Amino acid sequence: MKTDTDLKDDDIPGQDRAASAVGKQIRELRKARGQTLTELAGKVGRSVGHLSELERGISPITIETLSRIADALDVSVSWFFSAPSAEKSPESRYVIRKGGRREINLSSAGLREELLSPNLSGSIQMVLTTFGPGGGTGEEGRARKGDEGGFVVSGQLELVVDGLTILLEAGDSFQLAGQGHHRCRNPGATDAVIVWCFGSTKF
Repeated sequence: MKTDTDLKDDDIPGQDRAASAVGKQIRELRKARGQTLTELAGKVGRSVGHLSELERGISPITIETLSRIADALDVSVSWFFSAPSAEKSPESRYVIRKGGRREINLSSAGLREELLSPNLSGSIQMVLTTFGPGGGTGEEGRARKGDEGGFVVSGQLELVVDGLTILLEAGDSFQLAGQGHHRCRNPGATDAVIVWCFGSTKF
């Protein structure tokens, strides 16, 4: 039987390449932190087998699970944004062009997030989230680490917060204060596109 030190991406044929890219980042960061699969699985409340599948890109990663892993490895979720190679320019401190966005693509979970902020060092972060039909944060939802809000650009968003279920349409906006837990889902037949604003870089 293979151990977690000799599992390779090629061991799983036909895996989702976007999930594999995030999984590879998780594995590399875990090893850099000197943690075994067993140790990390215990911290995030997942089985070793499930975490191994996440690292190899054969199971979809929800944003809530990614958030737990980020906390356990002492980084923010934004650490997992992949950046396209681009030349630095005078405007890069202030502007991010459409083709230069950093993104997390969890396509197998029906989720893509693109960083709209030009860097990760500010006190706020803006993120463009696209939920495919039926996609969302999962039943566990997502824990807030500070104030956040959003604007629905297109599609529908079902937001569940404090036991209240709210259906949002294109043009609607919302704000969630402080600590807490919420979940969201796209109940529609087309993509739901939301611009989020986070008051904490540890989103």
